[in-house]
Amino acid sequence: MTARCPENPWATPEATAAREARNEAVRTGPPRTGPPRNGAVRSAGPVVTELRLSAFASHRGTVLPVGPLTLFAGAGGSGKSSALRAYEALARLGAGDPLDEVFPDPDAYVPERAGPDTQGRRGFRIGCTATGPAGPVRLDLAVQVEPALRIVGERLTGGGETLLTTALRDPRGSTVQAAWHTAGTVPVTRAPLPDDLLGTALLPLRVAGTTEGQLRVLAAAEQMVVALRSVFVCEPQPQRMRAPVPGGEGRLRRDCDNLAAVLERTHTQCGQRHARLVAAAAAGCAGTVRGLGVERLPDGLLRAVVERDGGHLTPVGRLGDGELRYLALALVLLTGPGVLAMDAAAEVPSAMQTLTVLVDGLDRDLDGRQVAELLALAASVGSTGHLRLVGTAAEAAAARARGTAGATVVDLGP
Repeated sequence: MTARCPENPWATPEATAAREARNEAVRTGPPRTGPPRNGAVRSAGPVVTELRLSAFASHRGTVLPVGPLTLFAGAGGSGKSSALRAYEALARLGAGDPLDEVFPDPDAYVPERAGPDTQGRRGFRIGCTATGPAGPVRLDLAVQVEPALRIVGERLTGGGETLLTTALRDPRGSTVQAAWHTAGTVPVTRAPLPDDLLGTALLPLRVAGTTEGQLRVLAAAEQMVVALRSVFVCEPQPQRMRAPVPGGEGRLRRDCDNLAAVLERTHTQCGQRHARLVAAAAAGCAGTVRGLGVERLPDGLLRAVVERDGGHLTPVGRLGDGELRYLALALVLLTGPGVLAMDAAAEVPSAMQTLTVLVDGLDRDLDGRQVAELLALAASVGSTGHLRLVGTAAEAAAARARGTAGATVVDLGP
């Protein structure tokens, strides 16, 4: 985020020094003086603490709190999955993905029965709040779906001030008019921005950071982007996890199909975390589990195996769907951005980031014991402030979460 655009007219030595000072403040945040008195978990870095679905799919005016361990619960059709989809969409936009890749089927998210306005426009509105060193920072987006997919309005606010606004001025063009807070000799800077990218994510390349106002804008924008980019979406696919895989792929993919390659890496490079994973497997898998490892097949591919009593090895392909999903989710909770296939904010040290894992259907194929073990593991790992889990679950799992210290269950009613 701190790279400088070659065409940036503000790329002066003074601006560079100011930017470096600001980046250091964003990395370190306020000094730590011990755990909060109320026992709340303090995050290592900026995190999303609220999701707003003003008009999105089945949601209208929905505001969802997001804590260190959050489950969205409710009956079928209550909007659990669409809430998580909105979170993922904001994360991808924060990472710089274009709008048409984030929403390949945007019509699905236009609120039902939402008719076009007098100009034939229809769309949806989503937003979030990121909390960190810059305080609570709000991002709100208005996305037009018809007649053409584009971001027609964006607002970034913090500290009681509007820091960035964008608006569509020319429906025939491919840009929006942006205005950001300057608080210098010119109170507001105006410039066009692409209508298919998140303007907040572009600000570090466009704002010099030479005035107090510009520094506030950049601190807020970078806090929001770091919070959104520190997200890993996990969708374990048991049918894909059973097949042997090539070695050397040490970053776990979204569907966890390269589980064996990642187990080889954790076994050789992360002994302590691997030992915790073995303990988690022993608690949630059937039979006795003494170890987890890999074996190399004659064709050179790797196959994950479970070590039983007497050194007997069971290929993970023989495990049930629930056991495979449980094993993959436990692995994700015990690793970090360096082991997960994600675009983390490389400019900020991992120790100053908080990873958020998104899981739709956390309890899918799992029994009650496995759900309880995963919730306890998420709460334990999350107590360090480096990991958060946000997922959806059916009522049985939600009931277990209500009895888990530090967990928040958000009920989405009719």
